[in-house]
Amino acid sequence: MADNGDKTHFGYKTVEADKKAEMVADVFHSVASKYDLMNDLMSFGVHRYWKRFTIECAAARPGMKVLDLAGGTGDLTRKFSQLVGEKGEVVLADINDSMLKVGRAKLQDQGVVSNVNYVQANAEALPFPDNHFDIITIAFGLRNVTEKAKALASMQRVLKPGGKLLVLEFSKPLNPMMQKAYDFYSFQVIPRMGSMVAGDAESYQYLSESIRMHPDQETLKQMMLDAGFDQADYVNMTNGVVALHRGYKF
Repeated sequence: MADNGDKTHFGYKTVEADKKAEMVADVFHSVASKYDLMNDLMSFGVHRYWKRFTIECAAARPGMKVLDLAGGTGDLTRKFSQLVGEKGEVVLADINDSMLKVGRAKLQDQGVVSNVNYVQANAEALPFPDNHFDIITIAFGLRNVTEKAKALASMQRVLKPGGKLLVLEFSKPLNPMMQKAYDFYSFQVIPRMGSMVAGDAESYQYLSESIRMHPDQETLKQMMLDAGFDQADYVNMTNGVVALHRGYKF
């Protein structure tokens, strides 16, 4: 379902657009404490490969400014912090304060302190100056944004000329057999896993539904072009279960 001014989707449900952010927040308040464990269990650890590939494509260098948007528990932030060094800066931004608190505590426990800042921010209205960041990443967060086109335009605004956006997100499997197996796993296994591990089947049911409502590879590519990004492309991983979209600002 496409976003519009009054109604949008929350998983398979149709809700008031101005209520979605609050409903998504409730999901992540619920799952924050078990977020990392569930990521490992649900993906069999493969999410680490997807994120590592994203880091490699980002090609962060010392002194750069990086925005890890919807950064959650800080997996990308930790690596970026190492890559940009003391003269660089990484901003871990998330709309959800529970996720931000878990991310801050985790990174501080790992000794990641000096070049990381934490900002609670809505992707649709980023509180940063124009032309500020060299790299922006958003990993498994765009599908939860109410107005995705507005968020992409906001990211384009705060990205420096010559900078790049990397959107890592679940997408559409390329093989029909993979799609069937993926659907079974998503709707029969993941909610039960969420119930047993996180005590919350409903939130993981929503997360599976939100993936199905997210734009497919070509649609998201066009949305990035429409938002002003140049040379937008994508790389499919795990047979299209996940795709990394890349866009540049010139």
